[in-house]
Amino acid sequence: MAQLRIGSRGSQLALWQANHIAALLRARGNEVEIEIIHTTGDKITDVALAKVGTQGMFTKEIEEALAAGRVDLAVHSLKDLPTELSAGFEIAAITKREDPRDAFCSPQYSKLENLPQGARVGTSSLRRQAQLKALRPDLKIHPLRGNVDTRLRKLEQGEYEAVILAVAGLKRLGKTKLIKHIISAEMMCPAAGQGALAIEIRQGDATMREHLEFLNNTAARATTTCERTLLKRLGGGCQVPIGAFAEMRSANLHLQAIVAHPDGSKLLRESRGDGFTEPEKLGNIVGEALLRRGGAEILDAVYGRGAAVPPQP
Repeated sequence: MAQLRIGSRGSQLALWQANHIAALLRARGNEVEIEIIHTTGDKITDVALAKVGTQGMFTKEIEEALAAGRVDLAVHSLKDLPTELSAGFEIAAITKREDPRDAFCSPQYSKLENLPQGARVGTSSLRRQAQLKALRPDLKIHPLRGNVDTRLRKLEQGEYEAVILAVAGLKRLGKTKLIKHIISAEMMCPAAGQGALAIEIRQGDATMREHLEFLNNTAARATTTCERTLLKRLGGGCQVPIGAFAEMRSANLHLQAIVAHPDGSKLLRESRGDGFTEPEKLGNIVGEALLRRGGAEILDAVYGRGAAVPPQP
């Protein structure tokens, strides 16, 4: 069969993801190598992501390697990919999705409601911060960067009473010991594309697309397209206070989404479904509804004061 080279970030989670895809490709008789590529986002570890104004900070260098022919495909966490890919690339497959929700992790407290007044919670996501503050204005939200092990170590060392992390990453790495509660999407709306892996290739590479077709999951493609359409309509990247969660209910799509001020003082929620089968249509409808209800003013205020990254991550 084919000799395939995968481009991947070097973090523990990114390598798990790359090796997972490599194993699936090898099972079909392909020879596969993984090339580690260090991205801008990996090099900036002491600044909250929301304050880093670098477009494509987790993808740029990988796409450069793809364009140059050093690698044949790239494996990404879908939520790291801009809603509009750089010219010359396409998403060949979106794999079956892991749990897209967020996890409440703590050594001693069982859920968010049980945290004491003024508890320290770690997250560098404006989306999580905004929803936490809306639920519990008393909480002290602190920046949290680094790989999953680093974040969990800081939690166990007592720097925080709790941290909020994606369920998918914790499950993939087998780091579920400190998960005390999986937060419902109604309480904390996930990031668009959270829990999904995207396989990126050079645009028009029909041979590579054919090799990867078996990885594409129809439900994951539909739900994440719906979420990313909403994100694009709102002009948001992966580190703005926007949440989107789509799911298949029988043959129809259902989408719930939020736009929030980072301090949680204003949070808009919109939910639509029943009868929608076109992901882009539903994403645009929900996005428009949020903008009309005040989402535009919230996002203008966020971008205007430099609290979030530019429209693409």
